[in-house]
Amino acid sequence: MGRRALPKMDPTVDCAQHLTFVDDLQQPFDPQSLFDQPRDLELEVGSGKGHFILTYSEKHPDRNFLGNEIAKKYARFAAYRLAKNGRHNARVISGDGLKFFRDFLPDSCAMGVHVYFPDPWWKERHRRRRVIQPAFVADVQRVLKTDGIFHFWTDVEQYFEEACDVLSRETCWSEPMVVAEPQTTHDMDFRTHFERRMRKNGHDVFRAQFKLR
Repeated sequence: MGRRALPKMDPTVDCAQHLTFVDDLQQPFDPQSLFDQPRDLELEVGSGKGHFILTYSEKHPDRNFLGNEIAKKYARFAAYRLAKNGRHNARVISGDGLKFFRDFLPDSCAMGVHVYFPDPWWKERHRRRRVIQPAFVADVQRVLKTDGIFHFWTDVEQYFEEACDVLSRETCWSEPMVVAEPQTTHDMDFRTHFERRMRKNGHDVFRAQFKLR
């Protein structure tokens, strides 16, 4: 199921403060430097059109949200939505999320990491491109603070099981994954645009979270 064309953006909306490119970052990098004031930080990998960081930054003004999106046009659109809605506590980083975590994020800088509906990369030779790999899981553990939570959702049960197996092999999580049963009905308070499409087409969504000890 491919992505739909993006709506037109108002050219008078300046999203420059809401959009940063991984290739422009300098080390050492402090993610709080992107915001007007320091707050507990949550990170999202694969922000798409920015629905999660847009809605959750409004619900949680006491936190900073930093979304990552590799596709420049979607990163720009997500930043545009944040700027248009005056979100001072949400920003977008455009570029390779794995590189961003590995090379730029400091230790113990975040209370949450969110990965929603990543590409399952079905072909065996492409599986190395999956987000949930041991090296990325190690970086997630490194950037999370004690009691920080890693959230993982997918509509692909096989990927869910394989990803949870990778996560469960690590010993830094204080408790087993917490899995919410797939729902047949929903209150329409979707976390992402992709979830909305899955729900409307009757697909299950598999969810897990892990807490860092």
